[in-house]
Amino acid sequence: MDDYPALNLFWTMLWLFLWILWFFLMFKVLTDIFRSHDMGGWAKAAWTIFVIVLPYLGVLVYLIVRGQGMGHRDRAVAAQAEGQFQDYIRKAAGTEGQDTGPRHVDELARLADLKDSGAISEEEFRAAKQKLLA
Repeated sequence: MDDYPALNLFWTMLWLFLWILWFFLMFKVLTDIFRSHDMGGWAKAAWTIFVIVLPYLGVLVYLIVRGQGMGHRDRAVAAQAEGQFQDYIRKAAGTEGQDTGPRHVDELARLADLKDSGAISEEEFRAAKQKLLA
């Protein structure tokens, strides 16, 4: 290690970083090829062969031709995942398909105001509350 200059170490680390970055980009492109719903099987096979046989040229051509669609597909997948997550939270919280929560609270507040103003008696308030919560 004594005869390996610092500049050579820098260049080695730079090339290693670029090599890892290249593999990340190549896997991202391959993932996008198989995730794309607007291509048929033959087109997916052709792009896959092109990316594997001529990796540098294949990935760069894919990014030029279909790069904008990659962003749209990524956003669609993220939005779908977010929607599924929100549905799961609603289901876990027990509020799925229920639009009655805020309405019950508003009705109970209105009944309490009517009782406080003397428009309805305590018995009428209890009966209306029981009917509302049933």
